[in-house]
Amino acid sequence: MKERVLENTLAAYNEGLFAGTSGNLSVCDEAKELLAITPSSFPYEKMTLDDIMVIRMADGSIAEGRHQPSSEWRMHRAILRGRADIFGVVHTHSPYATSFAVTRMPIPLILIELLVYVGGDIPVAEFALPGSDALGETVAASLARRNACLMANHGAVAVGATLEQAHLRAVYVEDAAKIYSLALATGKIQLIPEEAVKAMKARMGLPD
Repeated sequence: MKERVLENTLAAYNEGLFAGTSGNLSVCDEAKELLAITPSSFPYEKMTLDDIMVIRMADGSIAEGRHQPSSEWRMHRAILRGRADIFGVVHTHSPYATSFAVTRMPIPLILIELLVYVGGDIPVAEFALPGSDALGETVAASLARRNACLMANHGAVAVGATLEQAHLRAVYVEDAAKIYSLALATGKIQLIPEEAVKAMKARMGLPD
């Protein structure tokens, strides 16, 4: 698990999905008892395998590692407990997605990729204090029917059956946010026709 966290974390950092020491990634075991997660406030350019933390999901106690786990471990736990099909979580502060989080504007279904990777539009989870149980609750609620959401005045979260899938979805969230931002400055937004959305959902087995 630690190897996957490090690999995806460094890739996401190099892709500009977060800066400084912001953002965090995690993956849990199949039993959802242990969680491998990035350390708190640690520079990514210096991060090695030994810096990745492993905690017990029951109480957040440290099972392995020499640092403190990300302060957002409660949010990761709430997300993972909220959906049986999710095992990987990526929390980013990517600039375009975060700009919509700051304005608390959901990103509508403007691209087919959003339906494929996110499951529809990208909602905004209500604001809650970072590191709090309340943040975990509001984000988990927003992810009940979507694979990504924005976090009001904070950032974005993407989830997946694997950490790699969550990472890819985080990339598409930032890409969609950038396109939406440019489109808003260019002209009137044209959404995908509802009948086409229904047809694609039926083809992919997605709920209405």
